[in-house]
Amino acid sequence: MYYKIKSHIFIQKTVFYVLFGTLLTLYLVGCKLQSSDTTPYQITKEVNGGRAGVSTAHPLATKVGIDILKKGGNAADAAIAVQFALAVCYPGAGNIGGGGFLLYRDTKGQVVSLDFREKAPKAATTDMYLDSLQNPITDASFNGALAAGVPGSVDGMVKVFEKLSKLKNWQILIQPAVELAEKGFPITQGEADNLNEHQSLFEKYNKHQTAFHKKNWQKGDLLIQPQLANTLKHILSKGRDGFYKGEVADQLILEMKRGGGIISKNDLESYQSVWRSPLSGNYRGYKIYSMGPPSSGGVALLQMLQMTESYSLNQMEYHSAAHVHLMAEVERRSFADRAYYLGDPDFVDIPLSFLLDSSYLSKRMSGFNPRMASISDSITHGKPESEETTHFSIVDSEGNAASVTTTLNGSYGALTVVEGAGFFLNNEMDDFSIKPGFPNMYGLVGGEANKIEPEKRMLSSMTPTIITKNDSLFMVVGTPGGSTIITSVFQVIVNVIDFKMSLFDAVNETRFHHQWKPDQIYTENGCLQPNVKMVLESLGHKIKEREPIGRVEAILVDRNKLLTVVADPRGDDDAQGY
Repeated sequence: MYYKIKSHIFIQKTVFYVLFGTLLTLYLVGCKLQSSDTTPYQITKEVNGGRAGVSTAHPLATKVGIDILKKGGNAADAAIAVQFALAVCYPGAGNIGGGGFLLYRDTKGQVVSLDFREKAPKAATTDMYLDSLQNPITDASFNGALAAGVPGSVDGMVKVFEKLSKLKNWQILIQPAVELAEKGFPITQGEADNLNEHQSLFEKYNKHQTAFHKKNWQKGDLLIQPQLANTLKHILSKGRDGFYKGEVADQLILEMKRGGGIISKNDLESYQSVWRSPLSGNYRGYKIYSMGPPSSGGVALLQMLQMTESYSLNQMEYHSAAHVHLMAEVERRSFADRAYYLGDPDFVDIPLSFLLDSSYLSKRMSGFNPRMASISDSITHGKPESEETTHFSIVDSEGNAASVTTTLNGSYGALTVVEGAGFFLNNEMDDFSIKPGFPNMYGLVGGEANKIEPEKRMLSSMTPTIITKNDSLFMVVGTPGGSTIITSVFQVIVNVIDFKMSLFDAVNETRFHHQWKPDQIYTENGCLQPNVKMVLESLGHKIKEREPIGRVEAILVDRNKLLTVVADPRGDDDAQGY
């Protein structure tokens, strides 16, 4: 009897110590795990202490990136593999039929940026979305084949491979995506909800059966995409020509003919991504690198940070009326400049040095009144003296860093799947100013600088960003979210640098957004206390609550070069590291 009792106590103690050890390990590693109620995967929101990390919008894509790093690949190799994996497991925004921007910093401190943004087809015209009375035909730039720009993602990844790859093995980078498409994967509750919500639109803009057609998607259902798998095999075996020429290109052109689109074979064959000089600026002793035009993100982010720098944010209560008022006024002024000046630098002369000049930005804030909101109609561009997107952040064990934002524009892009090829077309043509002063799907207005012209790249808000401190890597950050991308990145940076938050708290905190027009502050539900909202309204602000803003993926590097990898709690986003 004694031995039975002793044995029982021993087993209890063993179980206790095993459980305690597991919990202690999780605590020491610093993981924050998400409940499995809405996802068939274990999702991690924060990982601390490793020297390599990946944060993406989907746990399968994160795993693909980590696996490539463990095989000896660098951050560029992982970025390529993640991009193609997201095209499979995150179809609402991950893509091969869209485009985006990459910012890359190597271990020597050199920073480069790649523009693989979509372009207007050669047959595009300035008034192609206007009726005979010159009124916008809004649906034409939102949905269907006519809304699509020439895709840049595949060419972009080829360019990244040629310039930055360490593995020099294209096939090993694409194979994980092929397998995900061919074998399928269980979808999360969020993806099931999104697919169910879009069923009627899939039926409207696709006369053929696609992998996404199903009456009632459930969490855990397998999403198998054989046509996309075949397309990815062409890309795996033929590289760029596997997409822009041959069978896949023919299928895309047939889809154009069926749906009234205007992308031609010549558009596909002539498309080229462009390596551009990244923008950089300083903020409170940190060096900020971000993307230049045709992304507006870098210009606007640097403007916002510089306009904020002369104010002592750290002396303000977080999300107080004073804090929100100041940042909203900064955001208002930057978006006014965005609307007037920014477009494709290959078509428009953009006065970057003027827009980022400290004296100019100081004058932009000269009309700031801490006791009164500005009126957007009274805030124009300064005059010279004379939401569906996805982002991923990667740092490898050597310290190379990739910040990549890519998009189809709206959720599932143009809602049109290329028959036989299995991928969604983008609806990026809506990011042009289809008529000066007329808002796009995100409410952004634009002018002549962003009008439609053949082979022109449409203006973007994507803001992939890398920050250094004393010439050492400090942060990699970015987010999806349409026009809210810029302000989300802005606020996360301020949260870390000014308010001294942990990276997880900085990402997790509720956000707000002002984009000049419409003249109102958008806030996440619960962002502002009732008394703060009341004060802001008394200053003249209009407040409108909305659904969550952004899904930030970020990595922070400490003095010992150990990482904190964070995935936004707002979605199924996942962070991993080692």
